[in-house]
Amino acid sequence: MAKYVMWGSYCENVLDKRAPYREAHLHGLQQQKDSGVLVALGPTTDNTKVFGIYEADSEAAVRELVEGDPYWQNGIWTEYDVYAWNQVF
Repeated sequence: MAKYVMWGSYCENVLDKRAPYREAHLHGLQQQKDSGVLVALGPTTDNTKVFGIYEADSEAAVRELVEGDPYWQNGIWTEYDVYAWNQVF
């Protein structure tokens, strides 16, 4: 499987606005992690950006996961890009 990185942005006041969606978001991420598709995901320390590493069949598969996440569907993540990643180390 290929590796991909995802860079995205959070909405303003993310810590307050994410509360209604956080449990479903974390549950979905755990399912992705358990299945092996999600390697790592988390916010920058200032809570303005999100970064994720995925192992997936295609960029489209990663986009489907991101766009199916409650944070994307409810405007917590406001934009994102996916890049094929060549892990050297």
